Amino acid sequence: MTLLTILLLAGITFGTRYLFLEGRLPVRLGPNLRLLLSYSGPSVLAAILAPILLVRSEQLDLSLSNPYLWGAAAAVTAAYKTGNIYWTIGAGMLVFIAVGQLI
Repeated sequence: MTLLTILLLAGITFGTRYLFLEGRLPVRLGPNLRLLLSYSGPSVLAAILAPILLVRSEQLDLSLSNPYLWGAAAAVTAAYKTGNIYWTIGAGMLVFIAVGQLI
C-alpha cells in the first residue's frame, strides 16, 4: 500500500510539473492566476522558516535570547540594505553564531 501511494504521488507530481514545463502543450495562465502564483514562493518560504525561527522545545520562543531571531533580523537587514546574497548569508550567519556563543 505504501509503495502504491508513493507511485501515485510521484505520478501526480510529475504530471502537474510536466504541464507547465513542456513548451509544446497549449497551457496558458491568465493574469490573475499568474499574480496568485507570484505569492506562492514567499508563502512557502514563510511556512518553512516560521517554525524554525519561532519554535524551540515545542514552545513559542520570542525572547531576545533566541539566536535564530537575531540571525534572521540581521539577514533581512543585510538583504534590504545591500541586495547581495553573499552579504545577506554572511551577516545572518555571523550574527547567529555570535549570539549563540554569547547566550
